[in-house]
Amino acid sequence: MADGSVAKVKLDFDTLSKLSAVARAEYGMAGAVQHGASTLPNEAFDRFPATGTAEIHLATGFQNIVYDSANFPPALREQIYDYLKREAASERKEGDTEEQFFYKTRKRGIGPFKQQMWDLPETVRKALGGELEAQFALLFRKLNVGNTLEVVNRFVKPVDIPLPPPAGLA
Repeated sequence: MADGSVAKVKLDFDTLSKLSAVARAEYGMAGAVQHGASTLPNEAFDRFPATGTAEIHLATGFQNIVYDSANFPPALREQIYDYLKREAASERKEGDTEEQFFYKTRKRGIGPFKQQMWDLPETVRKALGGELEAQFALLFRKLNVGNTLEVVNRFVKPVDIPLPPPAGLA
């Protein structure tokens, strides 16, 4: 919306359920994929398991938790937004408010500022991590994917690939 908030979206769970059933029965696929789920209220997520939804896209929601957090340094946010004004100006749609423009383009600010984000003080990283962890826990509960270690271990065979920690975290 013009003020930067996200419009309320109505999702047809009945259609999603029918699409998932057809995907499985006729095409041998896992089920439907829900794009844009980050804009849905938390109350909607417990409905997905019953619809047979195979995948739910949530990255924007996690990005929003970080950018919108009171723990995210305002100076870094402003630095990123200044970068976006310069480097993503061509993506601004006519009539977009500044809030709309930043909401739609701020994902492009993560890469160029990744080092600054890694270098945030440990207290800030822990606070942001706690906010993200709380949302993950809520979603795992609502999506009914808790207590799945046994199933995961049956199908996923991890391969240990040692990597050095990011610069500044060694």
